Amino acid sequence: MSQRAVEVLLGKLVTDESFRRKFKKNRATAILDLNHLGLDLTPVERTALLALDLPSCDRFARRLDSRIRKMIPDERDQSP
Repeated sequence: MSQRAVEVLLGKLVTDESFRRKFKKNRATAILDLNHLGLDLTPVERTALLALDLPSCDRFARRLDSRIRKMIPDERDQSP
């Protein structure tokens, strides 16, 4: 089950901009929040995920089709 949790976290990291921002702000807290939702990670997996290269994740996320990403609307695009 643990590998599945890693896959879910990585998928969320590249498809969910809000989660990615939270992860950038505090990786450990973001991982713990998912752990509380039932995603059990081993200590080795947590350590590896804490060491992820976030610029690489950002580049990958930007290249995904927008139809499979959760994006936060750009404030400049919203009318008053």
